[in-house]
Amino acid sequence: MKQRYLILRHPILNFSSITYFLVFTFLLSPIAATAADITEQLHRPINKSTVRELRDQADTLLETGKQQRISGSLDQAVKSWLNALEIYHAIGELKAQGLIYDFLSAGYLQLGRYPEAEDAMRRRLAIARDVKDFQSQIFALNNIGTLLLQQGEPASSAKTFTEALEIARHIQNLEGQGLSLSNLGLATARLGNYNQAIQLYENALTFRRQTGDLIGEANTFNNLGDAYLAAGNYQGTISTYGAALRIAKSKSDRINELRAIDGLVAAHSAVGRHERAFDLLQQRLALAQELRNLREELKSFEFYAQLHEKLGNYQNARNFYERAILTARTLQDSKQEVSLVDKLTQMMGKASIKGNRH
Repeated sequence: MKQRYLILRHPILNFSSITYFLVFTFLLSPIAATAADITEQLHRPINKSTVRELRDQADTLLETGKQQRISGSLDQAVKSWLNALEIYHAIGELKAQGLIYDFLSAGYLQLGRYPEAEDAMRRRLAIARDVKDFQSQIFALNNIGTLLLQQGEPASSAKTFTEALEIARHIQNLEGQGLSLSNLGLATARLGNYNQAIQLYENALTFRRQTGDLIGEANTFNNLGDAYLAAGNYQGTISTYGAALRIAKSKSDRINELRAIDGLVAAHSAVGRHERAFDLLQQRLALAQELRNLREELKSFEFYAQLHEKLGNYQNARNFYERAILTARTLQDSKQEVSLVDKLTQMMGKASIKGNRH
């Protein structure tokens, strides 16, 4: 089972962006300030005028970090947010600190700095508890649980999602219940309890429909499809992935669209509907090319190769493996290139043995 998204309550990433650590120069309006300038100001006697000035500087740093993230300068964004955090902490702005920790946890994730990401998430949760912000507690717990799941700790993540679900039920937060149930389904499926996971996903869909969260609904349908596929229920698999695909297309949600296609390809291949599987792969490749996403093009070529190999069409499979290898080379992904070359070599060995038998 694959968890595709880390859920953040604030508009930090829409599941696409994230950042963290200390800045030396940054733009403040109307003049530039340095970290030394800020430190000096923090040690001045605090009065209302100083608090307002510092708050303005922190707010500007927060926005600067957002722009740096958008431009791809994640390290600089993290530094800006850390400087903002220092100011918010000095003037006692707890809610603003919580918001900064949301941005920081997301940034650390994208940079692959998982211990720092988890620390930021837990600090965000602590602030939410201090200010009795139950909704933020729900989303912070779901973020922590998702990270634990990605780190291979499904039992711990299940406990965390259950805690989030209990809070969501207590305050009758429909969005939080849908999210927590869907994530709890992921953890339960990872533990191998597919029938229980299916029940959790179906309950999650009820809440996601009530809140009109179509992208969340598509994600849960994909999760449900994964569980049906693992349980060998191909009729349920095709139905739920199909529902996810329809919703994802209507919302231009490319991540869930690609994921639904992958599930449908696996399901149709498993029941011998190879023509339908090839049609879906053609859609997948066209979408990847439309997005100019070489990584998804590479996956499409590999899926084509695997399906042709399964059917014994070794020459076609070889052509697609070679296209995938060239794409991996373009991406400078040596690990993937080596893996693909190994798969091609093994397949050609099988083809040679079969050829000698005839």
